[in-house]
Amino acid sequence: MKTVCVTGASGYIASWIVKFLLRRGYTVKASVRDTSDPNKTQHLLALDGAKERLHLIKANLLEEGSFDAVVDGCDGVFHTASPFFLSTTDPEAELINPALKGTLNVLRSCAKTPTVKRVVLTSSIVAVFANGKPRTPEVVVDETWWSDPLFCRQMQQWYMLSKTLAEEAAWKFVKEKGAEAYPNVTSGWVNVKDVANAHILAFENPSANGRYCMVESVAHFSEIANILRGLYPTFRLPEKCADDKPFVPTYQVSKERAKSLGVEFTPLEESIKETVESLEEKNFVKPTPAI
Repeated sequence: MKTVCVTGASGYIASWIVKFLLRRGYTVKASVRDTSDPNKTQHLLALDGAKERLHLIKANLLEEGSFDAVVDGCDGVFHTASPFFLSTTDPEAELINPALKGTLNVLRSCAKTPTVKRVVLTSSIVAVFANGKPRTPEVVVDETWWSDPLFCRQMQQWYMLSKTLAEEAAWKFVKEKGAEAYPNVTSGWVNVKDVANAHILAFENPSANGRYCMVESVAHFSEIANILRGLYPTFRLPEKCADDKPFVPTYQVSKERAKSLGVEFTPLEESIKETVESLEEKNFVKPTPAI
């Protein structure tokens, strides 16, 4: 079975990718920032097959050549590593540089590694829709949309800017170097297992190319609250969201290319149920019964 690399392996999506890869029999070289931090590695080391086929390697996104050893001998690379902060005092240093330079550093390591045949890049839906275009229920967002860096700067949406610049840089690198890269665009409401599976399908499918939007549903938080209320009628839930009129109205995201890849989306309600069950199991949340 082939050997593959997953960057940012301790992350949410990346952890599921690692789990599914191990389940399929792959040997996984996984990069993390600190191999000695059990909070970042324990859940990976506990996965089935990890003892035999998972190798954790320390790597730094901002250090050129840091990923040379990680991708060495790999057939494919899943690049998921990218910082995310809800607030930042220095967006260039904390978000933009790590996302942009980190992506290029990983791609440079891949380009000089003869064994690497495919790169699957995890971008974000924020690299697609942040452009000022109107989004209404009749609008269908697809892979041809791109976020506008100037618009992101004007709106001070630094995470959106970091993901947009990183993906643009990746495509420019691919064009100049003549390599092939297969990014997945992820956001909205989608089951993490579907996203992880799509990464592997993109690697395994010889005809896979370009961008794939991974969104099962676009829904306002009020709809999520209603679904939760239907699933858990004894739980105390907010009667309404803080804002029932979202800044961006509900819109559509095309599933055509994702389905052509072989993706079968998990329904939103099922994903929400799985999420609550997982949160309860891990004791991250204790639902409060209604009085």
